[in-house]
Amino acid sequence: MYDLRPVGYVIGYLVAALGLTMLIPMGVDLLFGNGEWEVFFESGLITFVAGGSIALACSNGVTDRLSIQQIFLLTTVIWIALPLFGGLPFMLGATEASLTDAFFEGMSGVTTTGATVFTGLDDLPPGILLWRSMLQWFGGVGIIVVAMVFLPELRVGGMQVFKSEAFDTGGKVLPRAAQIANSISSIYVVLTLLCYLSYIIVGMQPFDALNHALTTLSTGGFSTRDASFGAFQGPAEYVASFFMILASLPFVRYVQLMQGTAKPLWRDTQIHAYLGIIFSFVGVFAVYRLIADGDQLEHSIREGLFNVTSIISGTGYASTDYQLWGAFPAVAFFFIGLIGGCAGSTACSVKVFRYQLLIASVRAQIRKIHSPHGIFTPRFQGQPVTEDVLSSVMAFFSFFIVTLGVTAVLLAATGLDFVTAVSGAATALACIGPGLGEIIGPSGNYATINDPAKWILATAMLIGRLEVMSVFALFTIRFWRG
Repeated sequence: MYDLRPVGYVIGYLVAALGLTMLIPMGVDLLFGNGEWEVFFESGLITFVAGGSIALACSNGVTDRLSIQQIFLLTTVIWIALPLFGGLPFMLGATEASLTDAFFEGMSGVTTTGATVFTGLDDLPPGILLWRSMLQWFGGVGIIVVAMVFLPELRVGGMQVFKSEAFDTGGKVLPRAAQIANSISSIYVVLTLLCYLSYIIVGMQPFDALNHALTTLSTGGFSTRDASFGAFQGPAEYVASFFMILASLPFVRYVQLMQGTAKPLWRDTQIHAYLGIIFSFVGVFAVYRLIADGDQLEHSIREGLFNVTSIISGTGYASTDYQLWGAFPAVAFFFIGLIGGCAGSTACSVKVFRYQLLIASVRAQIRKIHSPHGIFTPRFQGQPVTEDVLSSVMAFFSFFIVTLGVTAVLLAATGLDFVTAVSGAATALACIGPGLGEIIGPSGNYATINDPAKWILATAMLIGRLEVMSVFALFTIRFWRG
């Protein structure tokens, strides 16, 4: 039987830490003279005591090295426990959310999906709004650490190509996580502060600027307004686009830059491809809207840049209902969301590097067809790619597509229409936020979705955020016997 104490200790420690962070929105409500501060005090106390109790009970099993099974279990259970306790203020506070809605909002926050079941955001207490943003901010930095520490160790979805990149701690998982977390967190905080100041400069109110800085750097997409970023059209869209791009680039490159090495940043083919995709779509949409709608050049470029960046990075802000642009942009946005940002960033979805590896593998196979006796090795970042990496990537694509199809079918079985079911499955699995259609489109939300569908979507968010296979592995007998 596996020793679960190391897993329990880390989870308990993080849950207790989450409880302490609830003092921040509590202080904000006190500052604004809002009675909701009591909600955060109660929620924080419950969360801290529960987490602390779990950590104390498991403290005699602490180790600096975890088994593969323990790592898989840890990465999954953390992303279940934090939304569960993070949703307490939604149940006890002004939103009076049900368990289903509270868990959905918490999962959407921690996974940085940005799908919301709440309406009337403009009138919610400031503490609740800040807490939603904080959940996304925590989830953003958390997923970077998971992507740089755990997923390469677990050989999930080809992530092993990034193993030990810029960090080498001798294979000890917990010290490695601490080192990477410290390096990345400092950069994450600095970029968040710069984003906050930039929003202030372009005219945002301080509270709105703070919340949107937190959800921009996490590529989360929660807003303080029902109109999302439609309430801040203008220069703020350029600021948001710039920082969404920064947040969806590999954070390890920023660490290397701080260490005095800029070459990896400029030479990263993943970054080149990602930026190329963004600006290509922006150009196409700008020309399309100039011809089809007679739009102004600056306006079409600004809205195209903002919405393309928001969807491809998985942030999920919407400054306008791009479904009104026509069928072509609506369908294009659906597929843009399935591309994603760079590995080791806060961005969601499939990730650019996997498409690069897929294309490299296809090219090698085509060349082998033309020259059967030749040896053609797929390459990534100038380095040959091993068979186990390619197999891992192919397995990821297979699992992703199958999970997308099964999720869509399950959603349709709850009574959702075809467009809502398919786009909802895609946006949840890719952790984007807005889907297509009148209900969950850019101008809608998930408030009216039935409860079974919300649980399905929340599960899809978890699976997608943790790269699909790391969750499914827990349900195989062979894995636990290994």
